[in-house]
Amino acid sequence: MSPNRCFQSPPPDLDLSRLTGLLIVIEGPDSSGRSTHVGLLTKWLEQKGYSVVQTGLRRSMLVGPELDQAKKGNTLSPRTMSLFYATDFYDQMENVLVPALHSGAVALADRYIFTLMARDLVRGTEPAWIESLYSRALVADAVFYLKVPLPTLVMRTLHAHGRLDYWESGMDLGLSRDWFDSFLQYQRRLNDEFMKLHGKFNFDIINANRSVQTIQKDLRGRVERLLASFNSDAQPG
Repeated sequence: MSPNRCFQSPPPDLDLSRLTGLLIVIEGPDSSGRSTHVGLLTKWLEQKGYSVVQTGLRRSMLVGPELDQAKKGNTLSPRTMSLFYATDFYDQMENVLVPALHSGAVALADRYIFTLMARDLVRGTEPAWIESLYSRALVADAVFYLKVPLPTLVMRTLHAHGRLDYWESGMDLGLSRDWFDSFLQYQRRLNDEFMKLHGKFNFDIINANRSVQTIQKDLRGRVERLLASFNSDAQPG
């Protein structure tokens, strides 16, 4: 397998040829089961002898806590939120992803730049600006998008949290004064943007309207094929 590369130019002093690990991304909306499957894949990979590192949104030691605090006020402008999340992403890329891939580990990302791009696009941010913002991001070896029908997503969200989240309902967009209606409209728009990104970046779409066991078996089969290719390429010629 070819080394991880960046969408455009890599950050200064980053030798992409030395990144010998695998970057696997699990994408999908809230309540799609991403975190559950990242956790299950982590345990499974570790049992197979792989070193695994996880990343996700708002986990940066640099700005993660500040971003959480800023979101509580429900007053972030789209541009400020974009820059906050981009800072969070690049700090984790430099301090978590790159060291993990340099050591040959498997990095599992519980959401990646595609969620950030879709959110920004729904909020009217210029596509060229967004692509420039994430132009130095590492290209994943695989992106699995957990696709869930909207009615199922609503049911899971209310069952898991008992309420709707301000930002995941798109209340900042003024789509509707009713949270439930806004949630439906926002999630439809997000899904539309994800499908456009899928067409551009060629995600693997996973039917997530199935049992956890069935979805996990599907994911493990796909990851096993990726690992087989990775281990084959790693063998000396």
